[in-house]
Amino acid sequence: MAERLDGTVALVTGASSGIGAASALSLADQGAVVAIAARRKDRLDALAAQIEGHGGTVAVFETDVTDQQQAADLVERTVAQLGRLDTLVNNAGVMLLGPAVGAPLDEWQRMIELNVLGLLYCAHAALPHLLSAADDSPRRVADMVNISSVAGRVARNGSGVYNATKHGVGAFSESLRQEVTKRHVRISLVEPGATETELASHNRPEVQEGMRQRFGAIERMQAEDIADAITYIVTRPRHVAVNEMLIRPTEQDY
Repeated sequence: MAERLDGTVALVTGASSGIGAASALSLADQGAVVAIAARRKDRLDALAAQIEGHGGTVAVFETDVTDQQQAADLVERTVAQLGRLDTLVNNAGVMLLGPAVGAPLDEWQRMIELNVLGLLYCAHAALPHLLSAADDSPRRVADMVNISSVAGRVARNGSGVYNATKHGVGAFSESLRQEVTKRHVRISLVEPGATETELASHNRPEVQEGMRQRFGAIERMQAEDIADAITYIVTRPRHVAVNEMLIRPTEQDY
């Protein structure tokens, strides 16, 4: 049975679009006070208006989580303004595909900085507060949900560094899970397959064309489908931990 999130605070990174925005809306609908973070404040403000229009409470934090100090400040400002932190959705990420031979190194750096380091910075800053929430909240449990990808399970030609970052997220999540699970901080890994978001639009035109050929015939998932999975995870009773969830479109066979 699902448990509502009334009286809890959730922080969602990468909340300016896609899975992050949909997750913030879904968690707010379950009663959580939501902190939303990303670099594009105009998008965050529009999302905040939606959440408030549904009767929710939200705080907006313009943040670049690849900056360690900004990531740490984000968590501390969330707790200072909203009083606590019960749920962290580590969603901020970028997918830049293409052959390794001749690849622009700045693309590799961007993926490592955001997909790995940004997630680690937020996790490190949040952990003391999540451990505290597991001790003193009415639900007596806290959650960190790390967003990975099918690419964290299966390496493919043309996505090597993206694969590396998402495999790293999976390894970190499992190690951290073993460390804190007996203290009732649940670490969950969500691995979406092809999802209709702006993630692919950050790629070079020739890469986007290859992706259209590869995924064009598939009915992709929507951001709300993944948000629903995240909400399912964090609304489980205290004695239930969903460690890992791999979600593909029905038509995706790889």
